Amino acid sequence: MPCDSQRVFDLLHDYSRRLEWDTLLREARLTQGHMVAGKGATSLCVGRPLFGLIGIETRYVTFTPGSVAAVEMVNRPPFFESFVASIRHGDTAYGSIATYKFQFTARPAVLRWILHPIMLFVLRRETAKRLQALAAFLKNQG
Repeated sequence: MPCDSQRVFDLLHDYSRRLEWDTLLREARLTQGHMVAGKGATSLCVGRPLFGLIGIETRYVTFTPGSVAAVEMVNRPPFFESFVASIRHGDTAYGSIATYKFQFTARPAVLRWILHPIMLFVLRRETAKRLQALAAFLKNQG
């Protein structure tokens, strides 16, 4: 990333600005009365039409500003039995590094053998695009 990890972290978890850079989403907001991201806060992210308008609601299980955040899925959208993700940040001499990891289980179980590889391919590709878009947005913001 072209700037320090705190700035990346702050933008990434600012739901009022999420759609300014996120290439996957058509809606992103905190839910259940939460006003800011933090441990225990919940959010809803809805994909663009290409991704079936699937909405995944998550709860932050870890939130250390500038360092790491992790979420777990709390709803049951189509095709996802489970979903967890984390993003870890670290500063470098040239900016920062953001490492995103996710794990999921596809459903229904009877179709998992075909759904899982397709979903994994799409999620990996879209994650790379999203992180590239985030970096470009931060670079353009100066």
